[in-house]
Amino acid sequence: MRLGAIFPQTEIGTDPIAIRDFAQAIEAFGYDHLVVYDHVLGADVSSRSQWLGYTLADMFHEPFVLFGYLAGCTRRLELVTGILILPQRQTALVAKQAAELDVLSGGRLRLGVGVGWNSVEYEALGEDFHTRGARLAEQVQVLRALWTRESVTFQGRWHRITGAGLNPLPIQRPIPIWMGGQADAVIKRIARLADGWFPGGGLQNEHVRHPNSPREQLIERLRHHVKAAGRDPGSVGIEGRLAVANGGPDEWHQEASDWRALGATHLSVSTMRAGLTTPQAHIDAARRFLEAVRG
Repeated sequence: MRLGAIFPQTEIGTDPIAIRDFAQAIEAFGYDHLVVYDHVLGADVSSRSQWLGYTLADMFHEPFVLFGYLAGCTRRLELVTGILILPQRQTALVAKQAAELDVLSGGRLRLGVGVGWNSVEYEALGEDFHTRGARLAEQVQVLRALWTRESVTFQGRWHRITGAGLNPLPIQRPIPIWMGGQADAVIKRIARLADGWFPGGGLQNEHVRHPNSPREQLIERLRHHVKAAGRDPGSVGIEGRLAVANGGPDEWHQEASDWRALGATHLSVSTMRAGLTTPQAHIDAARRFLEAVRG
């Protein structure tokens, strides 16, 4: 099971040296990958009294720009979006950005995508919030075509490409595409199209070993749909998540063991919301977690 750290984007600040130091420390400790979340805009809650979730007070570094910087600061870390909100972006532009990042990082990009939940961003970016699921499925087809062919002609419901292609093409052809979410329609889409799955955040704090837990049920449902799609369940990765704020070394070790027992191929840890006030504190927490899990 490969271990990753979640970039503490809402708490690390804007100092580029601190950002570099965090990524380099994670790599030096022996983590396999670094996961970054995505939000373009935060909502102003002064006019939205019922708003739940991230707001304009929450900081998010832009994933492609951030990873372009970190690609030059690291040598081995896999760079993972977990997730990029794909339907609020132009597909060909994402294909270009991802291909360039894959080239500059030496083939270290894993592109996690999803439909998101924030209608404010969709409105500001000029995309339809209500068709995002169906559009994402078509976008995946377009991405893989652009990453693997010199010239692409594609006609779909939302995309039209006539004899055009990317240059440079990525090193990975295609770049791995993982998906996040847990609604039934999402699970079926993952089973048909994705290389891997990020379970929803609401499952991360649930105790894995509880018999027939919601998490275990979801994993079994995914495997069922993968088989129904004519694919090998073993070919679809699963990345669990846990937070250092939930317990200490003993609990972290047990949680990692439980994820492994459920067949997770990857596990990432978040150091956010644990009362850590400096970038160094996040680095120290990531080190303690890795020592607990691998010790």
